Amino acid sequence: MRKPLLLAALIAAAFTAPAVQAVEFRSADVHNSDDYPTVAAVRHMSDVLNKQSNGKYKIKVFNKSALGTEKETIDQVKIGALELNRVNISALNSICPKTLVPTMPFLFDSIEHMRKTLDGPIGEEILKGCEAEGMVGLAFYDSGARSIYSKKPIKTVADAKGLKIRVQQSDLWVSLINAMGANATPIPIGEVYTGLKTGLIDAAENNIPSYEGFKHYEAVKFYSRTEHSMAPEMLVMSKVVFDKLPKAEQDMFRAAAKESVSFQRQKWDEQEAKSLATVKAGGATIVDGVDKASFQAVMAPVYAKFITTPDLKRLVKAVQDNK
Repeated sequence: MRKPLLLAALIAAAFTAPAVQAVEFRSADVHNSDDYPTVAAVRHMSDVLNKQSNGKYKIKVFNKSALGTEKETIDQVKIGALELNRVNISALNSICPKTLVPTMPFLFDSIEHMRKTLDGPIGEEILKGCEAEGMVGLAFYDSGARSIYSKKPIKTVADAKGLKIRVQQSDLWVSLINAMGANATPIPIGEVYTGLKTGLIDAAENNIPSYEGFKHYEAVKFYSRTEHSMAPEMLVMSKVVFDKLPKAEQDMFRAAAKESVSFQRQKWDEQEAKSLATVKAGGATIVDGVDKASFQAVMAPVYAKFITTPDLKRLVKAVQDNK
């Protein structure tokens, strides 16, 4: 009698035993909205990864700067204290030199040109460029086209002259705005609304969803489509963590990240259309017909300052030829 009873007990235990606990990786993001396209994209990646790994892996997104600023989270990823991180590519410029290339002003002719380039061999080379610094580049996410918004229309480079324009805290962005004859003013994004309202700054530059999301359209009403940058976002993973995974699982992470790109782009396009409608309803004027050639004509010193090696010059030319 004992053997049948023991067998029955073992079978019952097998069916009632708890499932294997999933390994939960953390991913940082600074955007406040839980539905922001990059936040939603990494959650989508988690769903794909969880399915492909049969429940072994999942990702929890900590947005709203819950794990620190972009600089702080980059430092955590490099040493393996944080598994994944979604950052604006500008934050990586001083760490991974090749990330300078897609950040350069007026490099891409259109969103389509940008996507085609970053989806191909050029994009892969730039992603791999961070591995020597402890980060595995997994994917590029759209961040739209950045343009200048102020209390007056900006249709030529002469219209920007003398304006105090807020920029990210980056040497490249300071040089870009100063090349226009404006005065670059690096301040945190959280201080821009008050700065515009009080006159501390005359203008700022960003994409349409940020112009809407941070309520900057309430402070200044003219959004001039200079489209001076289409710098993407990047999703990076700690190389310390990545290298501990078997090759098959590394491939799984890469594939799940790539699959999240099309999801993010769809969410981005939807968000951009929604934000555009919101700012127009809020009284903003979208200024088209900007003389981009007048802006491009003053950008040579920026390229001379930052694209300094034969390798970077080769990459810039490759992007320009990839029409």
